[in-house]
Amino acid sequence: MPPSSLELSTLGHRIRHQRVSHGFTLDGLGAVVGVAGSQLSLIENGKREPKLSLLQAIAAATGTDVTDLLSPEPPNRRAALELELEHAQNSPVFRRLGIPPVRVTKATSDETIESVLGLHRELQRREREAIATPEEARRANTELRLRMRENGNYLPDIERLAEKQLRAAGHVTGALTHRTVSIMASQLGFELIYVDDLPHSARSVIDLENGRVYLPPASIPGGHGLRSMALQAMAHRLLGHTPPTDYADFLQQRLEINYFAACCLMPETASVAFLTQAKKERNLAVEDFRDAFGVTHEAAGMRMTNLLTAHIGIPLHFLRVDGAGAIARVYENDDLPLPMDVTGSVEGQVICRRFAARSAFEQQNRTVVHYQYTDTPAGTFWCSSQTGRTSDGEYSITVGVPFDDARWFRGRETQKRATSTCPDESCCRRPDADLTARWEGKAWPSARVHMQMFSPLPRGAFPGIDDGEVYAFLDRHAES
Repeated sequence: MPPSSLELSTLGHRIRHQRVSHGFTLDGLGAVVGVAGSQLSLIENGKREPKLSLLQAIAAATGTDVTDLLSPEPPNRRAALELELEHAQNSPVFRRLGIPPVRVTKATSDETIESVLGLHRELQRREREAIATPEEARRANTELRLRMRENGNYLPDIERLAEKQLRAAGHVTGALTHRTVSIMASQLGFELIYVDDLPHSARSVIDLENGRVYLPPASIPGGHGLRSMALQAMAHRLLGHTPPTDYADFLQQRLEINYFAACCLMPETASVAFLTQAKKERNLAVEDFRDAFGVTHEAAGMRMTNLLTAHIGIPLHFLRVDGAGAIARVYENDDLPLPMDVTGSVEGQVICRRFAARSAFEQQNRTVVHYQYTDTPAGTFWCSSQTGRTSDGEYSITVGVPFDDARWFRGRETQKRATSTCPDESCCRRPDADLTARWEGKAWPSARVHMQMFSPLPRGAFPGIDDGEVYAFLDRHAES
């Protein structure tokens, strides 16, 4: 393998140390070993790799060994400082700043180099602190989930803000239209523009200078997802968000803009009235709530977590689970026993096979809602589950409540009942004893690796965003 720049720099310092120690100038040593002094200078500065024959000649002229010249250790403290500074100034962290590197000369004191190095070390420390490791991300997500659990997943200030904006736009009742969303944007000084060249790393882009909100085109005519995306983009401005300082701040902002969009699509006053009436009729159902406001099943289920506890006194749980049984999104304040890792994180953990969130995948009729009672170590829970499919695969949406509250919901009469003893591994984690005896030691399955294990987590001022790509996009559209 060719030597690295650090190895060449170290070699150069060791050659210079031997040359100076033996009283040679560059031209003087060059004359002895048969090269020009300028060529020797390039080698000492780590710019050129010397041939073995030249190293042998230098070693002979300075009375040392080739192995000594090739040692990876700096020859003295000054050389160690210069090498560390060179390495720091070549790092991507420093080069991204666009600051010219400090040029070290003979007149540069050791104290000056140490001071500059101190700044580089602090820069590196802050960079490491700013990057969310998987564990840091899980902890931040868990802390946010627990905070929301304490307040019933309810944010009254955002509820009031959303209703104020809706009244100002003239929205009274029914599903929120695209036109009303456009009016809300114009009242904030924005125009909604749908483009097909949105940067791949951005869900939307706001041009603050020209008052434009760029959104992707609808995948299907009238796609309701665009209402939510436009509302989320406006929420950043309404909620006074600034560039997030860390991953926890990024998650908090994402939660708040999603919450604002949900409040606009399913306004609190109308939603609570709808749910209260459904409870009186003992006919609460996610699908009715969904259809009344023209949103997705998932959005309706999540909105129930915001309102049922705060306004109607019903604790509940919500699960989005993928086809492999892994939890993608979760909320619970009814003490449903959920799998979690040592940090308390639930997302990514595999739910019990006995739960309807997984057993619904086994049903032949995927177009209907499936109801089930599940006996667990924490009590009995009733739930409704609906399955779906995206380009990423299957998923299920589940909303459930403790047994006593099932009386308010459609589907409470179901005869389907299951028993889960998880986290006891004998429940659904251990294979059947006969299957184990038949195949143990005779099979070798290859595990599927989830790609998110290799994906970088958000970092920097604009988490997950390619700034160069976004700025180039804005420049293309600025004059159009």
